[in-house]
Amino acid sequence: MLKEPSFTFGIEEEYHLVDLVSRDLASAPADMMEALGKRLGENVSPEFLRSQIEIGTPVLSSFAEARCELVRLRQAIAAAARTHGLAPIAAGTPPVGRWSSLETTPKARYQSLAEDLAIVGQRLVICGMHVHVGIEDPELRIDIMNQVRYFLPHLLMLSTSSPFWDGRDTGLKSYRLAVSQESPRKGLPGRFNSWDEYQRTIAVLVEAGVIDDATKIWWDLRPSARYPTLEMRITDVATRVDDAVTIAALYVALCRMLYRLRRQNLSWRSYPVFLLEENRWRAQRYGVSGSLLDFGKGALVPYATLLDEILELVREDAAALGCTREVARAREIVANGTSADRQLDVYQKAVAAGAKPEVAMRTVVDHLIAETVADL
Repeated sequence: MLKEPSFTFGIEEEYHLVDLVSRDLASAPADMMEALGKRLGENVSPEFLRSQIEIGTPVLSSFAEARCELVRLRQAIAAAARTHGLAPIAAGTPPVGRWSSLETTPKARYQSLAEDLAIVGQRLVICGMHVHVGIEDPELRIDIMNQVRYFLPHLLMLSTSSPFWDGRDTGLKSYRLAVSQESPRKGLPGRFNSWDEYQRTIAVLVEAGVIDDATKIWWDLRPSARYPTLEMRITDVATRVDDAVTIAALYVALCRMLYRLRRQNLSWRSYPVFLLEENRWRAQRYGVSGSLLDFGKGALVPYATLLDEILELVREDAAALGCTREVARAREIVANGTSADRQLDVYQKAVAAGAKPEVAMRTVVDHLIAETVADL
């Protein structure tokens, strides 16, 4: 009989650093990173650009604990940044900031990536949230990866926090995904028939010297190269902590639901990546106010309706994982909007009140600074 996975999880979040006076992007001072390293250890690290910082929780089994950890880590970074006249903002893209003037973090891995990716790397002024789920059996990990791909656009919609780029309204709720897509080895993964097939596929690039290892596979969803986990990477970083916890809880519950189907010799129907990519685009373009293709019905269905169906699918799993309340909160995100919706509202109200566009954008930055640490 198939052994049940642990379904432990971990959350990684990336933040931009902004100057409290100019509201523009700013590099993390070396002494700030050193102090954070001493205080938080391996739970904090620099990111590709010096204007970014990443946190990672310990391995977790409780969503109440997850919230406490995210609060602890955000508080520590906000406090350290403040002493240098900076602040973190949890947003997929910053409302303002020239990507061409940013510095790469002086680490060998990041310098190598900068050289390899050229201008594409310079534009990676983006921050996401990654959620690892403990699925120890590699064959089961691949099987669930094949199936949970279907739900990635649904998760992205709940997280959208990147409507602006370089001081402009992009018209997208998640422009981060558009920027990210310029890099190689991105997007939705294909379907793999086995763990062995996945390993053979990655080995083609490693043996040819194209990549060093599987850590340079940056799909929306991937088996972690370091841990026995399935890592979801499609989502923007959520500005509100409670939104982050809800999205993580829903992802873990979906993985458990698909495992439960597997134990009944059932599986979620497989669809071509071409169709899944269409929903991915609709999610990044329209967010929770939009609709997605229901492939069974062959029609567009409002996201709120689809979410109700998903919550019913995972009801048993959320109860087993102890996250019924966190998962149900997804309805509040739909009703009240995501960070992208709130940012757009702040900007439009500022313009309507007579602010020039550049001033209105700084108002959005102020909103993000406050909301990133709200309710901590």
